[in-house]
Amino acid sequence: MKKVLVTGGTGLVGKALEAIIKEEHPSDEEWYFAGSKDADLTNLAATQTLFDKVQPTHVIHLAAMVGGLFHNMNNNLDFLRNNLLINDNVLQTAHTKGCTKVVSCLSTCIFPDKTSYPIDETMVHNGPPHPSNYGYSYAKRLIDIQNHAYHDKHGHLYTSVIPCNIFGPHDNYKPEVSHVIPGMIHRMHKLRTEQPEIEESDKIFTVYGSGKPLRQFIYSLDLAKLMIWVLRSYNSVEPIVLSVDESSEVTIYEVAEAIAKAFNFKGKLVCDTSKADGQYKKTASNAKLRSLLPDFQFTDFKQAIDASVRWYIDNYELARN
Repeated sequence: MKKVLVTGGTGLVGKALEAIIKEEHPSDEEWYFAGSKDADLTNLAATQTLFDKVQPTHVIHLAAMVGGLFHNMNNNLDFLRNNLLINDNVLQTAHTKGCTKVVSCLSTCIFPDKTSYPIDETMVHNGPPHPSNYGYSYAKRLIDIQNHAYHDKHGHLYTSVIPCNIFGPHDNYKPEVSHVIPGMIHRMHKLRTEQPEIEESDKIFTVYGSGKPLRQFIYSLDLAKLMIWVLRSYNSVEPIVLSVDESSEVTIYEVAEAIAKAFNFKGKLVCDTSKADGQYKKTASNAKLRSLLPDFQFTDFKQAIDASVRWYIDNYELARN
């Protein structure tokens, strides 16, 4: 019997994993979804206590200090220190408690700022990351180094996945820390529900930045299915990019349009070019994934946005606002 501990199990990806596992109901696996209330993973003793309680054979490591562009820009030291502590405590405890496999979650923002595109798994350490989020990026890159070190010294199968931008139900919508899609969903909902005396056709929704940067977005439920496949079937210490195809890249303005349509918003979209854009693009290649899972079907972007907006409206009181 596999016992799978998911750290960060109450967040966006953890909730998606939980939904897929509930659907699948595997008879040979027990899953435990741990949130921040279960343990402070920056504390080694608390991390060990959690492992003692769950006694996992496998770990999906999602827990991290995360945030959007502006939160990262202002807090690089905190992102570096907290994520270094979390990652070291989880991987070392998994080792001392005899876990068979650990799958950690990285991010495409860890890739070099100056690089050629598309980026792939071989390019993680080829140069400094974008200066806006170097604290988070270097802490996440070190997981790949740690995985190789545990493999070299102990033969452990500790590996990592590198998803593109993730969105879906149970996201973090808090304005000061949210990523671009949940941030827009939160602001659009607020704009539509506040000042009902103003006609919606006269309301203006502000897109931060020029709207021109390009991004690949993966629906959290698609990522969950892929991560479960990695846990069960991907047996390499080398990281693997989990991303939609390059042809699925969209501009930030197109994201705003899709969200406006999902809300049936009748007002105008205006770009505020005084706000930072971040990296113009960070196109990732999913060629390795496609070579192993050629027939995987990703959810259509607009359908996934519709589902995410519907979830937010239906669960507004419960959402992380």
